[in-house]
Amino acid sequence: MPFLRAWFRWRFEGIEVIPATGAALIACNHASYLDPLVNAYAVVRAHRRPRFLAKADLFRASGIRWAMRGTHQIPVARGTGDQSPLRNAEAALRAGEVVVIYPEGTVTTRADGLPMEGKTGTVRLALAAGVPIIPMVSWGSAPVWQKSGPGSLRPGRPVWVRAAAPVDVVASGIDVDDHEGVRRLTEDLMASLTREVEALRAAYPASWSTR
Repeated sequence: MPFLRAWFRWRFEGIEVIPATGAALIACNHASYLDPLVNAYAVVRAHRRPRFLAKADLFRASGIRWAMRGTHQIPVARGTGDQSPLRNAEAALRAGEVVVIYPEGTVTTRADGLPMEGKTGTVRLALAAGVPIIPMVSWGSAPVWQKSGPGSLRPGRPVWVRAAAPVDVVASGIDVDDHEGVRRLTEDLMASLTREVEALRAAYPASWSTR
């Protein structure tokens, strides 16, 4: 990722919590379309290879479909109720891989950039695979690439990434079919991600906050 390394000013914190081997499920906030590259770079710096759950449209898009398929990312057909993405992600975890997921399911629409309500798939995946969830948050990517409006590619922008201690949802004893319990765990996960994002945002250089 030479362009990423050279163009932005990076800060990585806590990525040593990503295990050197074996399964890892990483849940991230989603403030920008740049985030998959940001989070992938963090995982690569931890000497692991990430697999993302990504919308199926990307696997048909010219220019990147070859990359999505060649790196064995996991397609998600939104709004269909198809459970195969979670089954494929569970299989990847059971094979000792790193899976990265955005619990919100899309880029946040909040004006303050904080996480929105999370979908339950992340917690259900963790319970099914018997693995903890590693929260990973980032800040600084939002001005670069959004769905609408001009982006800013000003060089030297700080992009910060922080991974936090794993959240062991399996220890809760909640069954994957306990819908109310899974929803509570999801709310707890989103609250944890929000706290981490708020802390990173508060430390971020004020001079870059609106550029």
